[in-house]
Amino acid sequence: MKAERLVALLFTLQRRRSATAAELAAELGVSERTMHRDLAALRDAGVPLWTEPGRHGGFRLVDGWRSGLDGLTAREAVALFALGVPEALAGLGLDTAGSAARAKVSAGMPAELREHAALVAGRFHLDAPGWFGGPDEPPALATVVRAVWAQRRLSITYRRRDKVASRELEPFGLVLKAGVWYLVARVVPDDALRTYRVSRILSASAGDVAFERPADFDLAQWWRTSSSAFEQVARPLRVKVRLSGLAVRELRRVFGGEHLADTVVSLGSPDADGWAEAELALEDGEIGLGQLVALSPGVEVLEPAELRAALASIGAELAARNAQR
Repeated sequence: MKAERLVALLFTLQRRRSATAAELAAELGVSERTMHRDLAALRDAGVPLWTEPGRHGGFRLVDGWRSGLDGLTAREAVALFALGVPEALAGLGLDTAGSAARAKVSAGMPAELREHAALVAGRFHLDAPGWFGGPDEPPALATVVRAVWAQRRLSITYRRRDKVASRELEPFGLVLKAGVWYLVARVVPDDALRTYRVSRILSASAGDVAFERPADFDLAQWWRTSSSAFEQVARPLRVKVRLSGLAVRELRRVFGGEHLADTVVSLGSPDADGWAEAELALEDGEIGLGQLVALSPGVEVLEPAELRAALASIGAELAARNAQR
């Protein structure tokens, strides 16, 4: 993408005192001819670029001139304008900072790049919360955010099913998943890492006790591993079923595309009637049963027998209630 390349060229020129077109082309992985066009584009955009004559000369920026894009990669400068998650920034207390950052980056961009970034922002929007649920707005979020930034211990009361528990935590980070905020924290004093849904925190207070966050802790990697383990524990029920062609197509809608690979253990080929045998990993109890009901009438439970009986009972009750009077 030319826009990214122009920003990368700006960073390279700021980093190097002087460089020839050949050196710049080699560093950025383009031809020398393309590099000359890019240098001309920067000049046309008003970047104060000049050429040093002589054997060791090359292209350089006027002394003291900075682009205003320090600290951003080329892709980041463009991607910043594609962010469409104002609720997430507001939750972190960064909504004003996000607007200011976009304004500063925009002001420092060449006109061509600025127009391209605006085009990206006008074509792509990320709406994080799921349907029918509105954004997660936990009252304790602001306190939790401050504790995460300051690396201060956090005292919370937390709702767990039908009881309330108190915890002393060292907050490592926050995760926004499908519009829901989760806190990843180390429990004091047992050092175990746990995940807490922030909306279930009834009260929170950050003290003055600082803690050391492990330098090698990777929040994204920990979340991926933890989520995968949770998925396996959360779907302990293995069910053998027969599915109609329509039910197979409905699997993505019922279970969600992101969970489909964890839910469908195996799926056979359709028989002469268009039905296929499958093995599903479901949540135990009413949730798993409700998901099978959502696939009806195109589902037949083969195993376990008690689940087949439960589905048959629901079907009989529905038939009785909806029979013509």
